[in-house]
Formats: sequence, structure tokens, C-alpha cells
Amino acid sequence: MFDGNPSKDLLAYCQAHSTPPDLLLNELERHTYLHTLHPQMLSGPMQGRLLMCLSQMIHPRRILEVGTFTGYSALCLAEGLAEDGVLHTIEVNDELRRIVETFVQRAGLQHKMVLHVGNALEIIPTLEETFDLIFLDAAKMDYLAYYELALPKLRAGGWLLADNVLWSGKTVFDGEDTTASALRAFNAHVHADDRVENLLLPLRDGLMLVRKKP
Repeated sequence: MFDGNPSKDLLAYCQAHSTPPDLLLNELERHTYLHTLHPQMLSGPMQGRLLMCLSQMIHPRRILEVGTFTGYSALCLAEGLAEDGVLHTIEVNDELRRIVETFVQRAGLQHKMVLHVGNALEIIPTLEETFDLIFLDAAKMDYLAYYELALPKLRAGGWLLADNVLWSGKTVFDGEDTTASALRAFNAHVHADDRVENLLLPLRDGLMLVRKKP
């Protein structure tokens, strides 16, 4: 029943008419809300399904994720990996390692996923890989630095996705918020970058899709 909130009702309708997450993802979502301080950082069902679909369409051999959190988005992205594919995921918080490794093992993906714990700004340069798909979802103040480190490692025609680029609307409506200011600078930089084509989607908290030109 319509409750007077069009955005909320439209989202509920979209979720009701989308393939739901599997049981393991539902369990990981519940576990995240019970055992972490900031469970809203989880990608969640709608964005998770989009990440899964994009990965399945691209069928990547190599994926880089910057910002693992509890592993929800990593599990979604891994659904599209090629048979010999590998996903490298970077998480700064070592306290989350056990959750990530437990659910990756339960998904049977331990041979396809490599967890790096530490500072992504230091780890990305050490990865001697060419990636087909990159997902940025870590410290927002460092997005521009992540982008410049990761883009040279993205193959021509490959895709880079950046989460939370609208920052609850503050990127558009709040001129004082420092994180929003950093994201505005990131969005402007990407949009002006002649190495790529981009699309900013108002999905969840804003998702920037970036394609590296051939």
C-alpha cells in the first residue's frame, strides 16, 4: 500500500520484482547487522544484484575490489568470474577477516578470491594484474587516489564502479560536508577524464559506472 513516500515505495516495488539474494547472502546480511558497528556499509540486495549482473555480463578473469567490508559485494561480483578467474579484494580492517574468510569458504570460492588486509593505497601498486572489473567502496576521501592507481591496471574496454558517490544526497545539496566535497571532486574528475566514458546512477547511495576507452 502506498505510504506517501514515493521513493520508498518505488524501491520496495523494484525489490519485490527482482530475483532475491540466495540464502547465504541473506545470512551474511543478518550476520553483518548483528556483529558490525556500521552495517549500513553493506551493499545490500539491490546493489548486490546489480553487481552480480554486471559481472555476469562482463565475465571477468580478474576483478579488483577496494573495500571488502564483510564480503557481500565480493560474493556478488564473484558470480560472474570466468572459470579460471580470480577476485582480489582489499580490506583495511583486520577484525573483519574472519567474517570474510568464513563466508567465502562457505560459498566455495576460496580458490577464486584473494583477501589483502591493509592500506589499499599501498597494496594496489603491488598487484601485478590487468583487471577486467574494478569496484571502489572504501575510504571516500581517497577515491581519487584509488582511481588514479587502479585505472592503469584496468584493461581497455574494462569497467570501474565507484559506490556512494552521492553520499546520501550531500554531494549535490551539502556544500559544507568534507566527504561530499571529496566525492564531488572525484565525480568531476571522472567526468572530465578523456580516458573513460561514465554514467552516474542514482541507485542506493549513488553508483558511478566508468568504462575505460579502448
